[in-house]
Amino acid sequence: MAPRANWKGFLRLSLVTCPVALYPATSESEKISFNQLNRQTGHRIKYLKVDADTGDEVPNEDIVKGYQLEKDQFIEVTKEELEEIALESTRTIEIDEFVEKSEIDPRYLIRPYYLRPDGKVGHDAFAVIRETIREMNKVAIGRVVLTNREHIIALEPLDKGLVGTLLRYPYEVRSEQEYFDDIQDVKVTKDMLDLARHIVNQKSGRFDPDKFEDQYETALIDLINQKRAGKPITPKERPRGENVVDLMEALRRSVGGAAETKGSKKPVKKPRKAAAGQKEMLMPIAGKKPKEAAAKKPAARPQRKSA
Repeated sequence: MAPRANWKGFLRLSLVTCPVALYPATSESEKISFNQLNRQTGHRIKYLKVDADTGDEVPNEDIVKGYQLEKDQFIEVTKEELEEIALESTRTIEIDEFVEKSEIDPRYLIRPYYLRPDGKVGHDAFAVIRETIREMNKVAIGRVVLTNREHIIALEPLDKGLVGTLLRYPYEVRSEQEYFDDIQDVKVTKDMLDLARHIVNQKSGRFDPDKFEDQYETALIDLINQKRAGKPITPKERPRGENVVDLMEALRRSVGGAAETKGSKKPVKKPRKAAAGQKEMLMPIAGKKPKEAAAKKPAARPQRKSA
């Protein structure tokens, strides 16, 4: 089943408008997740919304939003009042300007969404906007309201659709100065740079996401499988960092190590892909027949890597 749209409205470039839908481009639903349990009973923990002073449970219809002025003093804001200040970007993504992608500081990037035409009409207008952005080789900047907040969104062509990346506002990005001011000014010698460049050249390649495996996720799956099988859990030895005493010697040894790794000509081992997500990597429940388990595989789940 295709994911539900997070937002539906219109995309507009000057007088060109088309209905569009916004979908999340990423998902973490395939990751292992845990519930909190009562150790004594094994039952799940349930969270209740209670009055901080009386301790009484409060039903959802009696819960309102409030802005805290000072301790124990709040200004109540109703849903109707919030709807009255609704911006045009609540229903329309208006393209305000076009910028170079290199001008967008990576610190401002939040998360990506897929943007596509909504329904059978508007495909022509959508294609005009998409191809204009592609032809100009720029990023279109607009605004959209998600989860009751207005966000800046950067639009780029991807295949037949658009990718929209939410951006942070300047007040949300911390200054680097408070973190970097105490870093010492160190003069790096040419010999050190030459050795470091040599290491970089030996390790250079092309970015391929399929080469990377979520090792912690794999370890979690192994842990769960071992516990389900009743096997003892033995802690693995953690790698220990070493203090660098002679930086030049460490660089020379790194060059040699990188050369050995590259010269071994061993193929990169790519992690196996699970056909139907997380559940297929875990041990089958005792008593379940293989055919029965296979019949319950979801038809169109994103592939992911297994141990």
